[in-house]
Amino acid sequence: MTREERQQLIERYAQGPEVVAASLAGFPAHQLTAHPIAGKWSAAEIVHHLSDSETISAIRLRRLIAEPRAVIQGYDQEHYARALRYNDRDVAPALDNFRAVRAITAQLLRLMTDDEWQRQGWHSESGSYTPETWLGIYAAHAHDHAAQIRRLREALVGRP
Repeated sequence: MTREERQQLIERYAQGPEVVAASLAGFPAHQLTAHPIAGKWSAAEIVHHLSDSETISAIRLRRLIAEPRAVIQGYDQEHYARALRYNDRDVAPALDNFRAVRAITAQLLRLMTDDEWQRQGWHSESGSYTPETWLGIYAAHAHDHAAQIRRLREALVGRP
């Protein structure tokens, strides 16, 4: 990955919270926990997932930078959604956490050296894992979930 490609992904990553917030605009508050699309998470579950995932991913990146041959542990996001009662909790603190963790991690990404970008770790589910691997995943993560929230809103209120 070139520096320019990394920079573009960092900017996309940094924009994630605003894209998610925009996807929630006009979403009926009383329907945040609704499941209008069978087998898919509610908007509340998505927001809590983003908060937890961001917290976990931020630690993953820091481990890749600071620890030699860091081992990154996977987790069961479906189990987290149930066990951590995503649909029973207010989304506002989760959205705030998502914004804050992403902002401080974006600062770190912008300061990383070329050598730090090449550090090797190991992910328990996917094998070899570098900060560039991490960035490729998380630059798209929030945008993908924002699109999912928009589809939920459209299913509930009939407009994009």
